[in-house]
Amino acid sequence: MTSQKTSQVRIKGSDHANGASQNGSTGKRPAGSRSRKSTVGAEPADRRMTRQKAASPQPSIGEYLIQRLQDENVRHVFGIPGDFVLRFYGMLEESPIDVIGTTHEAAAGYAADAYARVNGLGAVCVTYCVGGLSICNPIAGAFAEKSPVIVISGSPGVAERKRDPLLHHKVRDFSTQRDVFEKITVAGTVLDDPETAPREIDRCIDAALRYRRPVYLEIPRDCVDLRPKWPYERQQTKLESLPAALAESLDEAARLIEAAERPVVIAGVEIHRFGLQKQVLKFVEKNQIPICSTLLGKSVVSEKHPLYLGVYEGAMGSRAVQEYVESSDCVILLGTFMTDINLGIFTAKLDSARCIYATSEALRIRHHFYHDVLLDDFVDGLKRRSLKMSAAPPEIPKCPVIPLERKASAPLTVRHLFGRVNELLDDKSVVIADTGDSLFGAVDLCIHRQTEFLSSAYYASMGFAIPAALGVQAANPKLRPIVLVGDGAFQMTGMELSTVLRRGGNPIVIVLNNHGYTTERFLQEGPFNDIASWNFHCLPAVLGGGLGLEARTCGELDSALETAVANRKSFSLINAHLRADDVSPALLRLAERLSKSV
Repeated sequence: MTSQKTSQVRIKGSDHANGASQNGSTGKRPAGSRSRKSTVGAEPADRRMTRQKAASPQPSIGEYLIQRLQDENVRHVFGIPGDFVLRFYGMLEESPIDVIGTTHEAAAGYAADAYARVNGLGAVCVTYCVGGLSICNPIAGAFAEKSPVIVISGSPGVAERKRDPLLHHKVRDFSTQRDVFEKITVAGTVLDDPETAPREIDRCIDAALRYRRPVYLEIPRDCVDLRPKWPYERQQTKLESLPAALAESLDEAARLIEAAERPVVIAGVEIHRFGLQKQVLKFVEKNQIPICSTLLGKSVVSEKHPLYLGVYEGAMGSRAVQEYVESSDCVILLGTFMTDINLGIFTAKLDSARCIYATSEALRIRHHFYHDVLLDDFVDGLKRRSLKMSAAPPEIPKCPVIPLERKASAPLTVRHLFGRVNELLDDKSVVIADTGDSLFGAVDLCIHRQTEFLSSAYYASMGFAIPAALGVQAANPKLRPIVLVGDGAFQMTGMELSTVLRRGGNPIVIVLNNHGYTTERFLQEGPFNDIASWNFHCLPAVLGGGLGLEARTCGELDSALETAVANRKSFSLINAHLRADDVSPALLRLAERLSKSV
């Protein structure tokens, strides 16, 4: 399989390896050899090469992959072993990489996704088909939301495949799993040739970093220890924007911004993924331009920053933010995916004639399209420009305070729950919100620092949050996750708290127990939205550790949160009982606006 590029840029340097030429020569003198003016008495070249290889063997396919993971700062790999990948698992265990076994492959995928969002690159390792196909949904979500995860899968050995035997785990034919992953990764390969494997590993890892999307590496189990005969030297490539296109796009953008009376920046998820937060912040501070984020890009800058407006997501967000953005005469969208959830189920209204739209895949200024311009070059160019702003900076509203129910005996409400969570947040907190009203309610939370809010806010896969807490604390143990998860989503992957406990993690998990799929009840009521009722706070007894708490009133929640914050040694699980018809202010705002048009 080949890398599926979504945009074209100039590439500086070669994209192929210094491998053997067709006549068997590498084109380089072997390391340590000396030039000779005469060949009299010299060893034959093939014998010298043989002696060199014996003294310094090339790394095997498995060894090279592990080294490249370490080169890219992947310190943890998530997964579950199986017979087709056991040899590689043995190598991982002997390496400095920490292997984190999970309770299910899907949970390993979510954990690796969250790890990649915090660390910059993640990896998951599973066996053939029963393991690989189980992580398709998390990897599809990582692809949709641009999270670079390396999928490593074992597979039947090349020698075993002769005469097409019916080996266990096989589906249809031996290429079925590879064909499936071709649709949900940006690059992939089967590492069955030791001469090309290093180059293929580099190609796929480079693609993951270039496009911030998952890649797929399959290793037949009888190829893990194979070593190439010829030396390999990695050739790094440098992507560059087309200078003329970059300069012209920046000129047009500058004219549009300078002429505007109320410019505004909407920063999206790609600013997280490509590490451009500091550049964007310098750009808005230098020119005193207000900034907001999408829901998927939430926490792209500190939400306590004086220029931060809030989350823009159409009718689901604050009316003040929506009115400010939609009345702006220059909307600068940086790294933003305009998904239906980001747009408040398409209640947002943006005029493309007043927009600068820059992502890693496209650059459009009003109705003009520019090709071969990298997002980081464009953002850096904006940051460096000395713009002559025509308007004074506006007054920016402060981060909203979510009202609390001060009567301790009052039944617990969604509003009070999110208000208390908002009070808990500090510089060491990371909020992880699962899909549903856990996510919608989190819109109004005020995140203190950048990249400290994680969710599946576009792909919207339930079950993300608990495994994500495992991945976050592996990537950065200094962060303490506050996990917001519905009772339905918890029942999908909540048992991953077993791994969190074994690893010594200490997230605060708040289960919004409203007796079913409340967000879907909001759309269409029916018994299909009901689920089994669990005593979530009793799970620590089953798992052999952790702290279980229960809250039915506002006072009980306040007390439970105080206890959970003090518990630093293990996870804390709060079973927060809510009415089935109680929903977040964000969901109510959306319903109110939609009712006028639907």
